Amino acid sequence: MDRIKILSVVVIVFMAVQLLAAEHYTHKYNPVWKSPSQNSSESMPCGGGDIGLNVWSEDGDILLYMQQSGAFDENNSFLKAGRVRLQLNPNPFDGESFRQELVLEKGHVILKGEKDGVEAEVTIWVDVFHPVVHVEIESNKVIEATATYESWRYADREMEKNESFQNSYKWAPPEGLMMKKDEIAFEEEKVVFYHQNKGETVFDVTVEQQGMNAVKDRLFNPLKNLISGGCMFGENFEQAGISNGKYVNTNYKGWQLQTIKPAQKQSFKVVLNIQKANSVNEWKSTLKSVADEALYNNSMQKKITEDWWQSYWNRSFIQFESAPNDTLLSEEIARNYQLFRYMLACNAYGQYPTRFNGGLFTFDPVYTNENRAFTPDFRNWGGGTFTAQNQRLVYFPMFKSGDTDMLKPQLDFYKNLLGNAEMRSKFYWGHEGASFTEQIENFGLPNPSEYGWERPEWYDNGMQYNAWLEYQWDTSLEFCYMAILWHQYKGKDIAEYMPMIQSCLTFFDEHYQYLARHRGRMVFDAEGKLVLYPGSSCETYKMATNASTTVAALKVVTQELLALSDEYLSDDETKKWSEFSERIPDIEFREIDGHKMIAPARMWERINNTETPQLYPVYPWGMYGVGKPDLEIAVNTYKYDPDALKFRGHASWKQDAIWAARLGLTNEAARLVQLKLGDSGRRFPAFWGPGFDWVPDHNWGGSGMIALQEMLLQTAGDSLILFPAWPKDHDVHFKLHAPGNTIVEAEMKNGKVIKLEVSPAERRKDVIVWER
Repeated sequence: MDRIKILSVVVIVFMAVQLLAAEHYTHKYNPVWKSPSQNSSESMPCGGGDIGLNVWSEDGDILLYMQQSGAFDENNSFLKAGRVRLQLNPNPFDGESFRQELVLEKGHVILKGEKDGVEAEVTIWVDVFHPVVHVEIESNKVIEATATYESWRYADREMEKNESFQNSYKWAPPEGLMMKKDEIAFEEEKVVFYHQNKGETVFDVTVEQQGMNAVKDRLFNPLKNLISGGCMFGENFEQAGISNGKYVNTNYKGWQLQTIKPAQKQSFKVVLNIQKANSVNEWKSTLKSVADEALYNNSMQKKITEDWWQSYWNRSFIQFESAPNDTLLSEEIARNYQLFRYMLACNAYGQYPTRFNGGLFTFDPVYTNENRAFTPDFRNWGGGTFTAQNQRLVYFPMFKSGDTDMLKPQLDFYKNLLGNAEMRSKFYWGHEGASFTEQIENFGLPNPSEYGWERPEWYDNGMQYNAWLEYQWDTSLEFCYMAILWHQYKGKDIAEYMPMIQSCLTFFDEHYQYLARHRGRMVFDAEGKLVLYPGSSCETYKMATNASTTVAALKVVTQELLALSDEYLSDDETKKWSEFSERIPDIEFREIDGHKMIAPARMWERINNTETPQLYPVYPWGMYGVGKPDLEIAVNTYKYDPDALKFRGHASWKQDAIWAARLGLTNEAARLVQLKLGDSGRRFPAFWGPGFDWVPDHNWGGSGMIALQEMLLQTAGDSLILFPAWPKDHDVHFKLHAPGNTIVEAEMKNGKVIKLEVSPAERRKDVIVWER
């Protein structure tokens, strides 16, 4: 008997220790609010799978915006699924006792309130594996609940001036452009709502604008027959009528469900569905199947979702606290790193990539820009337009965090558009290869307004008539590189992406020979190299020859392609790319005040933007860095290049923090990471922006994540370099991933490494603790 008691105590203590250990990692980072919010800009993110929610409590109500990846309308606006308002009677959220918490380890939000002896707890969570939003209400006394589905798209309306910055028309919408209404109605005891794309879409307009009607029927069109929406229902809820109101600056209608009988425990669900369907009935049939499944074994589905989140947090982490008397790298940096990683995971399995300009978590736009008093659907820089230079910074952090399974929406975006990109090359220029532009629509053609509505008749129809974007083709190569890195990090079979990788390289080989033939007799320079002119070094150095961004991209992607195992390339393909590698020109250098540094290009005609492409060979291309040859050249570029100094910054897509970390510039990296990942100034600390984009700015958070990771772990060949840009007097504990299915967990305390675990164990021999 005594042994049983002792064993029981041991088990209880062990479980308590395990719980405390788990809380040490995630619980301390949970945002907790002790008062309601003023408006939607003070909302908290929640989500999973491919759904994001903004959750907040205001004036005694609980509200949430809903958004599902891939909900595009006729104009390519990225539509919210609507807003839900929960009201309780008697109302425990109308008192002074309030608590709202984002519980990271389980992925859900909990709100608690108490008034006049009535207590309630509302748990909001999203099923990671089914498109279902769950709202669960528990109270100490029986209460009534009213759930209202609110929509501002209840009628057709003409879009206002500047509102089309949310869609593909941007600043140049056609006269009288309409925002078409949703269909919303009660069906039995459900509210059913959907937006069906009908008639002409921006795809049709763009194809005609760009002269491709002759091949229109061969182009992938994601907007045709697209229906997005869902239904809201609860087991103890019935219809309660239609309401009207105004939230912030937007009128809405509300379809209300109310509890049939007051209860202590009640719940309702919102099921979402996005589908290309030939009829509404086909879409509703799919919706019904998902809704029926949502009713089955709710507790099991919740457990599966919570297990997924716990597994997600166990993949990797970075933990540290503020060092004494240290103004750099405060504890909020570690917290905000975890919070932004949570936001990324909410679109882990979306139909489309996480958008750089707000992800799934935008709110009423007037709280981002007072001159944009539009509906909650608004975000700057479009909904179905994807900007490569921004998007890549959302996805590159996923390698070291071990979240490579979440790369699929971004890589599939390009894979699915490959046929359209190849059609552009064949149609306009008669050669092979994928012509992906920098700002690309979700149907693979250049954004129509960036392409240009007023163009000279003589201008090449395949080109964008645009001073910023002309000749910027090389950004697609970063996504090719991501596919290869996925294979290098996790052994992923990337056979499905090989056509994309090879086609992107083919474009450069064939298009620059094509351009050379139209300039003169010879297609190569005196050394037999391609002449990459006209080119563009980012959007900054225009009409460039042999832009460093392009040269570095071609060299690295081709080199890594040839390093893949024989199963990926035939003998003929190996020969082809080996020969191509010999035709790639070299990186250009220049000397300023006695310092040799990387040049942006061999030459250029003008400077258009404020990017620093001369440091792209450092990141993302990894040709220079700690433990690699000629580090001094890259450091000189960072320290002495006059444009690099002039363009330096931390906001939005600025990458200086990453470059400083890659180059081992510890204090500089720490300074910039503090600016990158410090509190946003909004109630939710990881809602950065707008910067150059929108709120929450996801390429701001992504670039900050990358920089923090690079301070702790870099690779050079097989070497695993630890703490290459980390302040030695700042304690830290991390678990990050490296190529070769490698996981490194290390802890530094008082300048000494007190813990080092490497998996697989044989990789421990490759570890180098960097000493400066």
